[in-house]
Amino acid sequence: MRSEEKKTCPTPNMTQNTSPLRSISTTSIHTMALDGTLNVNSLFTFAAFIGIALNPADPKNSLVSAAACSATSAAGKHFVEAHVYSFTAFLFSSLIASGLKLAIRTGDKTRGTNVEMHGGGHVNLRLLQSGIVAAAAGTIFGCAFLMVALVDLVQIKLGVLGCWGWHTVAALCPLVILVPSALLVYVFLLFYAFIR
Repeated sequence: MRSEEKKTCPTPNMTQNTSPLRSISTTSIHTMALDGTLNVNSLFTFAAFIGIALNPADPKNSLVSAAACSATSAAGKHFVEAHVYSFTAFLFSSLIASGLKLAIRTGDKTRGTNVEMHGGGHVNLRLLQSGIVAAAAGTIFGCAFLMVALVDLVQIKLGVLGCWGWHTVAALCPLVILVPSALLVYVFLLFYAFIR
């Protein structure tokens, strides 16, 4: 009779588990996404750091011959501010992504599973999603401020946009079109990944 009772005992349905703390098989995907965020942020952080080291007040940094088209000191100050904001945003995003990776791997090791090699981990989904959104927001703001800094850099080197110089317009058009377009696609795919 005991064997029959064991056979008729219903098995728990894992798909009906609605707890925010559960085992998922896509931890490796989240880890790879965080790795990609860290790699991109590292490159952009280095670029922002190089931009901060540039002295916009140095006359050697300008290729403009006409004094009327030369950028003012305000553009140089704005250039430095945008680079600092960009550096801060990328650093914020990288720290959040690193913390999430550490939380995932620490949680995996405390449960005695080798999910770092095989994928799947016991993580808090709400915390993971919130962290990914925060890291993505940092990357988005960092890209936006870096784009603003590049606009200032073009005006410092090639002349202000008000003069409508050919080189200035040719450098700024791809920048102000492609970067915002890529950011919109990034935001759309980010929300799609959470609502699907």
